[in-house]
Amino acid sequence: MTTLDRPQRWERFLDDLGRYAALRQPLEMEGSLVRVTGLVLEATGVRAPVGAVCAVGMPGDTPVTAEVVGFDGDRAYLMPTGELHGLASGARVVPLPVPQLPPRLGAENHPWRRSEDRGLHLPIGEGLLGRVIDAHGQPMDRGGPLQVVQNEPMLRRPINAMDRDPVRRPLDTGVRAINALLTVGRGQRLGLFAGTGVGKSVLLGMMARYTEADVIVVGLIGERGREVKEFIEDILGEEGLRRAVVVAAPADAPPLVRMQGASYATAIAEHFRDKGQHVLLLMDSLTRYAMAQREIALAIGEPPATKGYPPSCFAKLPQLVERSGNGLAGGGSITAFYTVLTEGDDPQDPIADAARGILDGHIVLSRELAESGHFPAIDVERSISRVMNAVAARPHLDAARRARQWLAKFNKARDLIQLGAYTPGADAELDAAVRVHPQLIALLQQDMHEPAPLGASSAQLQQLSP
Repeated sequence: MTTLDRPQRWERFLDDLGRYAALRQPLEMEGSLVRVTGLVLEATGVRAPVGAVCAVGMPGDTPVTAEVVGFDGDRAYLMPTGELHGLASGARVVPLPVPQLPPRLGAENHPWRRSEDRGLHLPIGEGLLGRVIDAHGQPMDRGGPLQVVQNEPMLRRPINAMDRDPVRRPLDTGVRAINALLTVGRGQRLGLFAGTGVGKSVLLGMMARYTEADVIVVGLIGERGREVKEFIEDILGEEGLRRAVVVAAPADAPPLVRMQGASYATAIAEHFRDKGQHVLLLMDSLTRYAMAQREIALAIGEPPATKGYPPSCFAKLPQLVERSGNGLAGGGSITAFYTVLTEGDDPQDPIADAARGILDGHIVLSRELAESGHFPAIDVERSISRVMNAVAARPHLDAARRARQWLAKFNKARDLIQLGAYTPGADAELDAAVRVHPQLIALLQQDMHEPAPLGASSAQLQQLSP
């Protein structure tokens, strides 16, 4: 390079320094680990906002990733996303990502200019289709590294309620009882209320295979690790997995990882919705998500409220659920089914009661029906779809209302019928309910390998006649 270029080089260098000095550059403060109590790490000297990700470890060792979940004075509370083995008092706590100088000083994409970089970024993109990943975005299916993905933030700006497209189109789930009597709308959010062992996983698998959707996102949150592979191979199947993304955060994962898995599955669904695709989000289960939040809240000292659940649990549920639904008018949608475990089959379980208030309907699975061999064990009388009136035609609605009346009339007189005290001719409505009951039960039952289209289900319902 000639000496004539040196003035230009110095001028450019001084310009870079000027832009660099003009940047607002917060000091990076490195903290120290001072206490480990249960699942909570306490650190001093670190200044990071709630939700920021930090690396905690001893010099020369592999650090543990932890997220800031609260603070008290100069102490920050962090929740780890991995094992704590090897940590000792005085371990370094470093906020991530550590800013690095860009190729040109003062570039607009400098990490210091983007506060959201403090939060968690995980891989999202078309390359996730057909893959099984954990809550950190790492493949679990031994299918090699992820391709065609990019790291995106887990938290997105919520959609203005006035900008959302209303639920106006019916969605074919392939399940006859739902299509006929609990018609679902595209963009609706429903709860699947069930105890243990009543067939909720099988019902989720049926919807995953038969629902009209471009992409299916399955979040297995807090369930048994054994069920992950069984759900994928036996219930979801190769055909269902081809257009699906499965995010698994089993029960042995730390509570923050379980919550992260639910947020990650929702973020993936949001990504495909924003691209104009129609997404089916199946999350099993919303109760395990609330339990994970309860563990975190109690660990950092939040007082328990309703049956041991702190108030933050009931604040987190709508924050997660409201991220699904329809997007902007003419765009994509997320139709979501959240399973809710009713502990001891108690319908007044606090999480079940809170979920009913924030969802657009609920489908109740009955243990009594399951024990009698009735599958899917949907209790139609206790279930409701709050958007059915907006998405179903008038003849369909009339037939569904008439079928519900017959079912309620028969169940109310079931004991009399079984005891032989029922006398035909005394009640014309009951006589009609008794005659049509075998047809109605046949309509509500369905083999898991047999899809039932929406049109055929509606036609079969309207053909019921005593």
